[in-house]
Amino acid sequence: MKSPKPSRDIGRLLEIMAALRTPGSGCPWDLEQNFATIAPYTLEEAYEVADAIVRENLADLREELGDLLLQVVFHARMAEEQGAFDFGDVVEAITAKLLRRHPHVFGDAKGLSPKAVEHLWERIKTEEKRAKSGVRSNEKRSALAGVPMALPALTRALKLQQKAAKVGFDWNDPMAVLGKIHEEADEIAAEIAGGDRRKVAAEVGDLLFAVVNLARHLNIDPEAAVRATNLKFGRRFSAIEASLAKRGKTPKDSTLAEMDALWNAAKAEERSQQPMIRAALKPRLSKRRPARRSGRLR
Repeated sequence: MKSPKPSRDIGRLLEIMAALRTPGSGCPWDLEQNFATIAPYTLEEAYEVADAIVRENLADLREELGDLLLQVVFHARMAEEQGAFDFGDVVEAITAKLLRRHPHVFGDAKGLSPKAVEHLWERIKTEEKRAKSGVRSNEKRSALAGVPMALPALTRALKLQQKAAKVGFDWNDPMAVLGKIHEEADEIAAEIAGGDRRKVAAEVGDLLFAVVNLARHLNIDPEAAVRATNLKFGRRFSAIEASLAKRGKTPKDSTLAEMDALWNAAKAEERSQQPMIRAALKPRLSKRRPARRSGRLR
């Protein structure tokens, strides 16, 4: 094997992965892994890519994309060891898919509008899934088919709702969904009074599903919205801790009323700074290109 130096060549990465998985001389931890044990790391790395994007940190994005690429190489190596496929097959499959799904770029379907491209993409994708599942074109297939079980719950709820909406099973406007949210909240209150935790959990699930539905009607990505709220909560709670530290205290030493007052102070401080932040970001944001449709290859 070559000397241990970094390289820009994908072949070098494949060599390193093969060395790590070589019995006797490889890494004991890597040798113990299989598809199931590596899968959680694959999901984690994908989220860390998304996190670097949210933070607009391109240096971190470069590193996280490398970590995600390693996951692809790891899975491909394990498959190669089983004689199933190798990394080259993975590359061939994705290039074939891109060529197949872009006849308006690589084929004869020229001059299409963005909306027409969207419909063409969905039609090709549907035909691919039908062929993969062995369902003939005249056979009926569930409108909800093709939504992976392993997706994050909010994302899967969104995709299920989108598929149901395509066949007409949908609310007419966001206010109707908001009414459903109020209804689900009332049902939670009733079940809490009844004391049955399983029923309470089921109603909380219904409420979350309805909230995802509202986000969809308002063209809001529920996962992105919750991520933003998580960041906001962490930021404001850190402000509480910092304020208490100046007083020689910790949250455990403080009352809820005291922390709530500091929370409101942090909230007010953020709001006072928002106009300045927007003004500073305006030139940069105006130059951004529109985001591409997410999840196109799923």
